[in-house]
Amino acid sequence: MASAVDVEMAGTSDGRLAAQIARRIETDVMRRGWPVGESLGSEHEVREHYGVSRAVMRQAVRLVEHHQVARMRKGPNGGLVVCAPDAGPATRSLVIYLEYVGTSVTDLLHARLLLEPIAVGLTTERITEEGIRTLRGVLDDERAHRDERGVRSQDPLHPLLGQLSGNPVLHLFIDVLTRLTARYAHTSRRLAKAEVLAAKDVSHEAHRAIIEAVIAGDGALAQTTLAGHLESVAAWIEKHRVRRARIDGNVIEPESAGGSHAKLAEVVAARIHDDIAARGWEVGSPLGSEAHLLGRYQISRAVLREAVRILEYHSVARMRRGPGGGLIVTAPEPQASIDTMALYLEYQAVTADDLRIVRNAIELGTVARVSARHAGGDAGVAERLAKAVRWPKEGPASEPRKADLFHTELAELAGNPVLTLFLGIITELFRRHAAGQDQPLPGDQAADEVQHIHQRILDAILAGDPALARHRMRRHLDALIPWWH
Repeated sequence: MASAVDVEMAGTSDGRLAAQIARRIETDVMRRGWPVGESLGSEHEVREHYGVSRAVMRQAVRLVEHHQVARMRKGPNGGLVVCAPDAGPATRSLVIYLEYVGTSVTDLLHARLLLEPIAVGLTTERITEEGIRTLRGVLDDERAHRDERGVRSQDPLHPLLGQLSGNPVLHLFIDVLTRLTARYAHTSRRLAKAEVLAAKDVSHEAHRAIIEAVIAGDGALAQTTLAGHLESVAAWIEKHRVRRARIDGNVIEPESAGGSHAKLAEVVAARIHDDIAARGWEVGSPLGSEAHLLGRYQISRAVLREAVRILEYHSVARMRRGPGGGLIVTAPEPQASIDTMALYLEYQAVTADDLRIVRNAIELGTVARVSARHAGGDAGVAERLAKAVRWPKEGPASEPRKADLFHTELAELAGNPVLTLFLGIITELFRRHAAGQDQPLPGDQAADEVQHIHQRILDAILAGDPALARHRMRRHLDALIPWWH
């Protein structure tokens, strides 16, 4: 899958070359250990190093900046400077995308039940005195804000448990899930103050029980209590949510622009993003002319144009020139955020064990759901997976993701867009990490072995033996770990 900008660029030879150069720059940054603050050279020096024209280099830099790997800095000591990536903008885009494609509360609950008990179990094993103080601080903060109106914009405990788990992949994915849950909670009907306070008290008590179990080192109790809490939250949202309600409030948190056009543009892009979502994501509808948007958001033309570039990259909106033009809403797609997330996790120095834990949870969960779907009489399961099994040998030689199709099809057949998206991030991370470590992936020479393994997993699914299918998938995933160095 390609991002909107990739598709646009692919239409020209310069665009295709720029995408290749951007990938090379990003790989070189990874090989150099991601030296934040270091300049890769002036625009002229970088262009000479990669042997391309100014036009191609500027398109490549635009992509690298979108991925938050490096930024072109003007003036003395400037040049293409390596950045410390921030997952915030991509996280917000993924939250909106998942809402747009119709992620259900059941989908959210399933994904959270797969990942969050793992996080709380790891946190229980790794908790420190400082971590204990932080967790208890969350309880104090909840109690201090108990009497405020409405539901809080985001529950801080769950992402914190992801962070304290020490697994950057879990932390990132739980953050996405918590943000989306909070947005769904904001579509609930108006509640009496007493009902809101009662809900807050129930949540606070659940959080207290989870935290005390973590501190006491009782991982099993912490996991059981967390699972019950998540089911309670999902039931509350389902009971009170107003169907087809537009979501009020921002996806973004208030941020300081710090005087930077680029940073201010990210904030403006997120505000426009929110406005589109609040209007019900009317694809094809105009948001206004450039002049109208300048007045509405009280920004300079340079900031607006950079914000529009960000929106176009994430396929949120596109500026149409000429009479009847303006900023037009488009259908969002996730690949730009997937690329950014994969690079962010590479920067976070994800380990083989971090990746194994999360990928096993997601893929074994999808195998279980697909097995149940086949057992329920869905004939499409066998047909789609049989084609995916053959694809490593039958697919085009130029397609680098042929072996991933079986895993992608399993995720899509599971019917949970969250898991499909998370798996996309993991496989992109695996591919980029291999490139950065000069560790070529197996490729066509392993096609026979890959096809055999995938066929055995499929055989177990078709035989109605989900336990065996999960066992074979686990063994298959374990065999991939040596490729992560």
